Amino acid sequence: MGKHRTHLVWDWNGTLLDDIGAVIEATNAAFEEIGLEPITLARYRELYCVPVPLFYERLLGRLPTEEEWAVMDGAFHRHYWARADACGLSDGAAELLAAARELGRTQSLLSLAPHERLLPLVRRHGIEEWFVRVDGRLDRSTSGKAQHMVRHLLALDGVAPERVVVIGDAADDAVAAAHVGAKAVLYTGGSHSRASLESVGVPVVDTLAEAVQVADDLIT
Repeated sequence: MGKHRTHLVWDWNGTLLDDIGAVIEATNAAFEEIGLEPITLARYRELYCVPVPLFYERLLGRLPTEEEWAVMDGAFHRHYWARADACGLSDGAAELLAAARELGRTQSLLSLAPHERLLPLVRRHGIEEWFVRVDGRLDRSTSGKAQHMVRHLLALDGVAPERVVVIGDAADDAVAAAHVGAKAVLYTGGSHSRASLESVGVPVVDTLAEAVQVADDLIT
């Protein structure tokens, strides 16, 4: 199909939005509420995974009960959304998004952030026009992005999975891409360590500019 037929599906948190600092602050504020020791960024990136309850299992040595999970999840989101408006876009993100149209790419945004929270943030950053579709999470599922990706691609008009490259910061982004027959590039600026990303078996990069370049090279 050629490089210029690439469709990019961007992740939001930790990828386009540079919010890992807010995530760590919110995590530790929530941990303080429930009596857990604070966590460093390096430790967070080493342990973090989706579904998120498994992340807490790695911390606690056991899966949280439903009651514990409700408290943990509620505390984290309360602290995170108090900080989210202060987060900026990742380095070069706005310029890369704006350049896509000239280069013949299409792009969309798929996030596990609640849709009603996601859309105002995307609009506030002035980037909504660069996406053919923006989808946030519409339910309270913690099962990851795979089924969400299926619905997202079905809603895209005329975009074949073999043209799609998912750019994200989590192993789950690559799992979701593989689930629909798409490719993935993972970015080290978010929730995972480089080592954990490299274990997934897809290209790993340190900048979003590299991610786009690699994505184009994957669609031949």
